[in-house]
Amino acid sequence: MTMIKTRDDTELYVKDWGRGRPVILLHGWPLTCDTWDDFAMVAAEAGFRAISYDRRGFGRSDQPWQGYDYDTLSDDLADVIAATEVEDAALFGFSMGGGEVARYMSRHGGKGISKAALIASVVPYMLQTSDNPNGVPQSVFDEMTKGIREDRAHFFADFFKSFFGVGVFTGSVSDEVLDWSFNQTMMAGLKPTLACAKAFATTDFRPDLTSFRVPTLIIHGTSDQTVPIDTSARAAAAMIPGSKLIEYDGAPHGLFASNKDQLAKDLMTFLRS
Repeated sequence: MTMIKTRDDTELYVKDWGRGRPVILLHGWPLTCDTWDDFAMVAAEAGFRAISYDRRGFGRSDQPWQGYDYDTLSDDLADVIAATEVEDAALFGFSMGGGEVARYMSRHGGKGISKAALIASVVPYMLQTSDNPNGVPQSVFDEMTKGIREDRAHFFADFFKSFFGVGVFTGSVSDEVLDWSFNQTMMAGLKPTLACAKAFATTDFRPDLTSFRVPTLIIHGTSDQTVPIDTSARAAAAMIPGSKLIEYDGAPHGLFASNKDQLAKDLMTFLRS
C-alpha cells in the first residue's frame, strides 16, 4: 500500500501489485479499489503490474470538499500515472470509472495508455435529454439523492440487491458480498457520494469518445439495472472506432463479483492480445 498526493494535495490510497506491463484499474461508485482485487490477483500472478486506487472521497483516500467533477478526477488519474511512472499501460474502468477513462483520453491525450476497457460503464451519457432519449430520467437520480440524504445506510442496503441482480440473475452473489459492498460504501463521505452521483449522472462523454485511439474493449451485462446497456455500452460501441463489445447475457451491473471468472478471462485475453 502507498499514498499518492495529487496536484491539489489530496492523498489517494493506491495498491501496486506485481511486476510487468501495467494495468490501471478504476473502481465504481460508491465502492473502493478492493472490488478489483480478484482480477488484480489474476493479472499480477500472470506477470502484469496491477495498479488500483480509491477515488478521492472513497475508501481510504482523503475526503476533500471539492474535486468530484470528471476533470479533477481525470487529473487525479494523471497524477497516479505520473507517480507510478507507468508507460504502455492498459486502463480499465468499471461503471463510474469508465468516465475517468474517457475524460483522461481527451483531457490528457491518453498519455501512457495503449489499451482501454469500459466495464459496465456510464459512458457515453447517462441522463435522458432530447438528444439522448435512451438515457435515464432525471427523476430517477432525484430519487437516489433523496434516499441517500434521508437514510444512506438503508438506501444502499437495498441498492446492492439490484446492483448484483439478487433474485433476478441466476447464481448471483452471496449475502456476504452484499455486506462487503455495503461496508465499502459506508467508508465514503456523504459529500463525495452525492457529488460523484451527480457527476456520473450528468456528464456528457460523447465529445470525449473521438479521443479513443487505442484498442478498446467494452463489456456489459444485458440485464444491468443500474446502468442500462442501451444507454451505455451499445451507444459507446457505436461511437468508439474499432471498439469491441462483449455482452454478458442476463448479467447484472456488478460483474466483478457476479461474473468474476468470465470477466477475468475476457480481460486477460484482451491484455495478452
